[in-house]
Amino acid sequence: MLQTFTKRRDKKKLLLGVLLLFLGLVGIASILTMDLPLPAEAEAVLKENFTNWQIQLLLLINPGLMLLVGVTAGTLLYQETRLSLPILERIVGFKSKPDLKGITVYGIAGGLLSGVLITMISWGFSPFLPEEFQELSRSIQPGVAVRLLYGGITEEILMRFGLMTFVVWLSYKILKNRGSQIYWTGILVAALIFAIAHFPIAYQAVEQPSLTLLGYILLGNTLGGIIFGWLYWKKGLEAAFIGHMMAHLVMLFLETT
Repeated sequence: MLQTFTKRRDKKKLLLGVLLLFLGLVGIASILTMDLPLPAEAEAVLKENFTNWQIQLLLLINPGLMLLVGVTAGTLLYQETRLSLPILERIVGFKSKPDLKGITVYGIAGGLLSGVLITMISWGFSPFLPEEFQELSRSIQPGVAVRLLYGGITEEILMRFGLMTFVVWLSYKILKNRGSQIYWTGILVAALIFAIAHFPIAYQAVEQPSLTLLGYILLGNTLGGIIFGWLYWKKGLEAAFIGHMMAHLVMLFLETT
């Protein structure tokens, strides 16, 4: 009986992982709708051997591999950390009943808050940012599909379900308790790593980025990550999806007004 139950549970977790992998790959595929600028040297080398379409496909390999690692880690560890994916768990056959109203309301509220705060940070720092960085930022503005699918879904699977879950699990193993500190550790570490991962954009635009520029990138990206991480902790990964998507919609609206 126990062995049968375990096999069924493992099968559901496998289905959950496959579903998350599919959703993440949809987000990665949305990158094909935009042109990603490459360093001149790298672009020259690639164009000698590949067509533009092949180069675009090659650029999907790295996020695809990271997605596979993130989904694997999250699927194996999330239940031990008591984090959840209530809607997706229900879809694959777990008996948990999702709080659809709470997930939606908290997700929208978190997205509105983060979208407004990030936009205010952008407005506040704008006069102090190098023109080269602002030009590069304008040239790689993602479309709505990339913002919602890659940003709202794939990045949340990578940073929250994969990385944050792993850090929470590791903190639990070290501290031997499930107090709020292990969740805040996961939230902050995932948010900071996500923000630091944006530093190469600054170095691509400016040879020696100022502390102001790096601080802007760090602050804006960390703030959103903290809010989305809190949503994952309190209401499930789907609330983080909604929050991240809503944040992009708010920022897009405020950018065009």
